Amino acid sequence: MFLHGNSRVINGELYIGGCSTTELTRAFGTPLIVYDEQHIRDLARAYRRPFEQASVPYAIAYASKAFSSIAMCQLAQEEGLWLDVVSGGELYTALSAGFPPEHIYMHGNNKTIDELEYAVDHHIGMIVIDNFHEIEELSRVLQKRDQKIDVILRVSPGVDAHTHEFISTGQQDSKFGFDLYSGQVEIAVGRVLEHPNLRLVGLHSHIGSQIFDVAGFRVAASRMATLFARLKREYGLELSILNLGGGVGIRYTGDDILPPLEVTVKGIIEVTQHAFKEQHQTLPILMLEPGRSLVGTSGTTLYTVGSRKDIAGIRSYLAVDGGMTDNPRLALYGAKYEAAIANRMDEPNAQTVSIAGKCCESGDMLIWDAVLPASQPADILAVSCTGAYNYSMASNYNRIPRPAVVFVQGGDARLVIRRETWDDVVRLDVPVTVRA
Repeated sequence: MFLHGNSRVINGELYIGGCSTTELTRAFGTPLIVYDEQHIRDLARAYRRPFEQASVPYAIAYASKAFSSIAMCQLAQEEGLWLDVVSGGELYTALSAGFPPEHIYMHGNNKTIDELEYAVDHHIGMIVIDNFHEIEELSRVLQKRDQKIDVILRVSPGVDAHTHEFISTGQQDSKFGFDLYSGQVEIAVGRVLEHPNLRLVGLHSHIGSQIFDVAGFRVAASRMATLFARLKREYGLELSILNLGGGVGIRYTGDDILPPLEVTVKGIIEVTQHAFKEQHQTLPILMLEPGRSLVGTSGTTLYTVGSRKDIAGIRSYLAVDGGMTDNPRLALYGAKYEAAIANRMDEPNAQTVSIAGKCCESGDMLIWDAVLPASQPADILAVSCTGAYNYSMASNYNRIPRPAVVFVQGGDARLVIRRETWDDVVRLDVPVTVRA
């Protein structure tokens, strides 16, 4: 198992943030998602340092869709980050955490009227406009309140980020944003300028996820700089913000080869500086919105090993007490992970097993062909890099309660999301009187 952040092996046992994984499971049960809090903070600072060293105007916004909770929003605020939300629920979470609304902006390709009203009523910093319908809807909401709000337009720049088709968002054929090549962006700018309560302050571009180099960002930055220059010539616009989105990848397995985070961020800054210099444009405030690259490697899920099934000459299955209800990523797009027996870290590998979940679903698998030490029922299986898009996509399939989440740092563990109970699972059910 690859050790990230403040994970260590002590006397044959996995420790995360100075906390024993066996003690964590005794205290909080399994499945349990454990976040290395200091590792998140270190990564946030690694994002900021290249900007500060380059003396470039910037803002870093945590993409809370990766993992949204009150504790995570508070951590982001403490580290000086903005917050990117994509729904009313994520905005409600942020406001419940006391996050400054002026440092929140809202994404979404189909924001509801309720969500727009909620965002406007709480005076959030910006709205990322995604489509023509939203221009009119948002303007009506603002007119009723005699308010104005800063907006940026999401542009689909036609960049293929060489990622999985389900998580690639910057190519021309995408449900997100205004298409750069069909003239949609210029039409959208014209319509926004017709509404005095919409203050157009910038443009947004996001090219996908799990990106391991700056090549895609170089192309996107060049196209956006050209667009900045064109909008200045045609409309006299002096836009102040360029948001290049997120998408920086993380190492899930040994097959993932990528440079240190600070090297990648420095590269993004440099290609953007070059692009704007070529267009004789002043570099605007450069925004990035990392999600996975802040919390992905910071999370580890701990499971209890249960049953085993051996099919001679074919495969051995090792089942755990979680599965696709807390991690649907393999089922969704074939995601790969590394695992270890947390209480047997010093023992040699002695088996190849596929890790199965407990759901009544053939596709409920966590890892195919994991190489592990010999295991016994009640051992602790640790799966690394489960901090992004795991709890946030968790479900109650088979009416299984969602897991608990803890933050660990310096040997201390704090519960940040309680484990659901069976009572929680039926809490929203409406009893129906049985008729004879």
